Amino acid sequence: MEWLHTLFFGSGIAHAVLTFALVITIGILLGKVKIGGISLGITWILFVGIVLSHFGMTVDGEVRHFVQEFGLILFVFSIGLQVGPGFFASFKHGGMTLVMCAVAIVLLGVATAYVVHLATGTPIPTMVGILSGAVTNTPGLGAAQQAYADASGFSDPSVALGYAVAYPLGVVGIIFTMIFIRYALRVKFEKEDEALAALSKEQKFAEKVSVEFTNSMLDGRTVGYMRDLVNRQFVISRIRHTDGEITMADADSVLRLGDKLWIICQAEDVEAVVAFFGHRVELTDEDWGNNTPNAELISRRILITKPELNGKTLSELRVRSTCGVTITRINRSGIDLVASGNLQLQIGDRVTVVGPELSVAHAERLFGNSLKRLNHPNLIPIFTGIALGVLLGSISFWIPGIPQPVKLGLAGGPLIVAILIGRYGPHYKLVTYTTMSANLMLREVGISLFLAGVGLGAGEEFVPTLAAGGYVWIAYGAVITVVPLLLAGIFGRFYYKLNYYTLIGVLSGASTNPPALAYSAEQTSSDAPSVGYATVYPLSMFLRVLAAQLLILIFG
Repeated sequence: MEWLHTLFFGSGIAHAVLTFALVITIGILLGKVKIGGISLGITWILFVGIVLSHFGMTVDGEVRHFVQEFGLILFVFSIGLQVGPGFFASFKHGGMTLVMCAVAIVLLGVATAYVVHLATGTPIPTMVGILSGAVTNTPGLGAAQQAYADASGFSDPSVALGYAVAYPLGVVGIIFTMIFIRYALRVKFEKEDEALAALSKEQKFAEKVSVEFTNSMLDGRTVGYMRDLVNRQFVISRIRHTDGEITMADADSVLRLGDKLWIICQAEDVEAVVAFFGHRVELTDEDWGNNTPNAELISRRILITKPELNGKTLSELRVRSTCGVTITRINRSGIDLVASGNLQLQIGDRVTVVGPELSVAHAERLFGNSLKRLNHPNLIPIFTGIALGVLLGSISFWIPGIPQPVKLGLAGGPLIVAILIGRYGPHYKLVTYTTMSANLMLREVGISLFLAGVGLGAGEEFVPTLAAGGYVWIAYGAVITVVPLLLAGIFGRFYYKLNYYTLIGVLSGASTNPPALAYSAEQTSSDAPSVGYATVYPLSMFLRVLAAQLLILIFG
C-alpha cells in the first residue's frame, strides 16, 4: 500500500493532479449546499484546499504556483472577453451614474482598509488580503500576491490567509446590507416594478412603429431622399400601398400619400420620425404579413456564423442588391440595434431580414446561419490574447510618488487585452465570439484551479494564524464590506434616485460578487440587477486589481 500513500502524500505529477482534482471536486460539491438560501459556491474549493494541506496533502511549490497563476489568467481573460463588447458602452445610456457609484464603492473600500491598517497596525499585505476577501475579489488577491513577490522577492502567506478569513462574511455581508437598505429606506417592490416598467419603455434601443405617410411635401420622393433630410437613424422595412399590396422598401422605393410604413428606429427617435412622415397607426405583425404561410414577404432571424463577415458593415454587404432582402434589426447580446449602414457585424449577431422566401434562403447562405459552425471554438484569439496579456502585464511603468514600478501583472494584463479584443477584434477581422457555455467553462475551470492553488498554499499557516489572533480579521473584513456599500447605497438611492433592483445590481457588481448577484436576481423577474451588475463589473474588476497592487507597492 506504499504506492497509495505516495499517491496521496508524496510528490510528482500524479500526486499533483490527484490533489487538485480532489480539492476541486469536494469544493464544488460543498458549494451546492445552501444555508439560509446562501451558498459560498466554488469558494469552498479554497477552504477544502486549506484543510487538505493542513493535514499534509500538499503540492510542490513550483507546480502549485504555475497551476494557480494559469488558472487566474484563464479566469480574468474569459471575463474580459465576455464584457469587452459592452465595456465602453457602459459609459453611455445613463451608465455613467452607475459607474460613478461603483467607483465610489471601490475607493471607499480602499480608504476603509487603509484606516483599519492605521488604527490596528495590521501589515498592509495582510490588509490587502482582507480587503480582497471582504469584496470577494479573487483577481485582486492574485495581483496583490504577485506585486508583493515582485517587490520583495518572496511570498507572504498572510495575503491569502487574510483573504480566506474575510471571504465568507464578504459573501453574506453584502446581502445583509441589501436587506438593511431595503427595510431602512422602506422600499416597496410594487413601486419599484412600476418605475422599472416605465423606465424600460424609454430605454429600448430599437422600436417598431407603423406610420401612415401624409407629408404632402414629400409625395413621390424616394426613401433614400428622405433619409438625407432626417438626422435620425431609421429603417423602413415594408410599405403597405393604398391598394393593399405589401412590398419591401429600399432606398429607391417611392412613397405616395396614404401609404403605410413599417419603420424601425431608435426609441428616442420615434416621435421625431413619426412627425416627419405622418401619424402613427395601429397595425399588428399579422397586418404586415409577418410569418404567415401565404404571405409573399416573410421575416426571419438569421445567425451570422461566417468568419469573413466579421467586422464588415451593412453597406459593404449590399444585401438588398445581392440577395433581394432588407435587414431591419440586429440583435446583439439580447439588445435590438437599428440596422444602419455603418453598423459593423460581429459573429454571433442575429439579423432580422425581410423578403421573399427564396431571397431569405439566399441571405441564409450569405450569413451562414450554422449553429454547428458557431459552436466550433476559436482558440487562436484566446491564446494570442493571453500571450499579449502576459506581455502587457510584465511591462513596468512608473507612477509619480510610488517608489516601485507598477505592473499590471498576470491579472490586469490579460484582463485589459481581453476587453480590447472583445471590443475591437471584429474591426480587424478577428473572430472573438465564444458561446456562453464555452466562456463559462473556461472561466469556471480557471477560477477553480486558482482557488485550489491558493488554498493548498495557505493551509499550513491557517490554523496557527487564527489561534494567534487572526480571528479579528473577520471583524476588519466585515467593516470593509459593509461601510462602503451602506454609504454608496444610501447616497445612490437618495441622490441619484436609483431603482432598488438596479442599485443592488450595482452593489453586487462593484463588489464583483456573483453570489450577491444571484440573490439580487431572485428579488425580481426583471433583468435590472443583471444589467446594473454588468454595467459596473468590468471597471470595478480593473480598479480592484489595480488598487490591490498600488496598496502593496506604496504602503507595503
